[in-house]
Amino acid sequence: MHFAEGVRLALYQLRTEKLKSFFSLLGVIVGVMFLIIVVSVVEGMDRYIREDLSSVIFGVNTVTLRRWSDGPSFDGMVSRERVRRPRIRYEDWQAVQDLIRVPARVGTESETGGEVVADNGRKVENVNISAVSPEILRIRDLAVEKGRPFSPQEAERGTPVVILGMDTADLLFESRDPIGRKVRIRGFPYRVVGVLEEQGSLFGISLDNRVIAPARSPIQAVTNPRGIVDQVVAQATDPADTRELQREMEGIMRGRRKLRPAEENNFSVETADETLSFWDKISQVLFVALPGLVAISLVVGGIVIMNIMLVSVMERTREIGVRKAIGARRRDILSQVLIESITLSALGATLGVAVGVGVSYLVATFTPLPTAVDIKWVALGVSLGVVVGIVSGVYPAAQASKLDPVDALRQE
Repeated sequence: MHFAEGVRLALYQLRTEKLKSFFSLLGVIVGVMFLIIVVSVVEGMDRYIREDLSSVIFGVNTVTLRRWSDGPSFDGMVSRERVRRPRIRYEDWQAVQDLIRVPARVGTESETGGEVVADNGRKVENVNISAVSPEILRIRDLAVEKGRPFSPQEAERGTPVVILGMDTADLLFESRDPIGRKVRIRGFPYRVVGVLEEQGSLFGISLDNRVIAPARSPIQAVTNPRGIVDQVVAQATDPADTRELQREMEGIMRGRRKLRPAEENNFSVETADETLSFWDKISQVLFVALPGLVAISLVVGGIVIMNIMLVSVMERTREIGVRKAIGARRRDILSQVLIESITLSALGATLGVAVGVGVSYLVATFTPLPTAVDIKWVALGVSLGVVVGIVSGVYPAAQASKLDPVDALRQE
């Protein structure tokens, strides 16, 4: 039997027995649909974290000196050891600036949350309050849309000036120009000199509800004890120098801490890639486990198709007998039933892909979750549908091809 004829007969069966065909396809449609949705969400999160999150949170080609690694720690003993580590100080920042030989920008950054009150009495809670050096604005690629960034002289003198995020400025001053106005943080007044360009959101959390002030300004009393910083961030001018920059920063800090060669670091110096290494492990598990769980529904769909095809063979016993009586060979009957099964399953997989892609776009539009539909997963979904059709159609096809023509013609 020609393949095209087998497909035509399968589509004819779909038209004549719509309800039975719908239930045949349902398992495959649901399985492939959820497969596409799950891998699209995981793929979207993976791309977002590696591309957008990495540049927004860590910066490009950066090395970060912290008290401890920014990755999660689940070991109680390790956690206690981390707490005993010395804090990062202004002097460490200055030493890195003065001693590194790799061309790089070096800045410092500390963060906390709090309330910001405008001179008109309006206030915003849960604002991200950052104490930074001017270099951080360039490292994080934070552009000022209105006004100006604070100057190196203001940063050196610790002048109480601030740059507001777009959301914070809108909430505090509504339609009025915030430049030159005053805001209070923990009761201390700061003059607004600029408003950042809109940054958007991160998993539904606004990146524009923030305030940035010079690290040496009175804001340092809000973020950390005097002389302490959260982290020192260095950005290599040449991406190829990032690893060398990391090694130099580690050597500088080991010298400052007077660590012997056999002693472990009591600080953390990590690149953005190393900081995100925990996500590599999580994403690998998600890419394997979640599609595997979803594939269970494809197995159920295959069983349904097998049962439907067995019923179809029983209902068409006389038809098969007539075909064999007029010369149809066993392989013709086998291919007919198998092609019908593959067509059913492939059609269900195609519908599942279409629905899954549509739902993925809806998820990206109406929820904080990012999604990315990759053609390889679409191809995998359709391929799985074809494989399910082959596997579930083999047994019914074999049973149909074994029917004796005389016995088949006697069947009522």
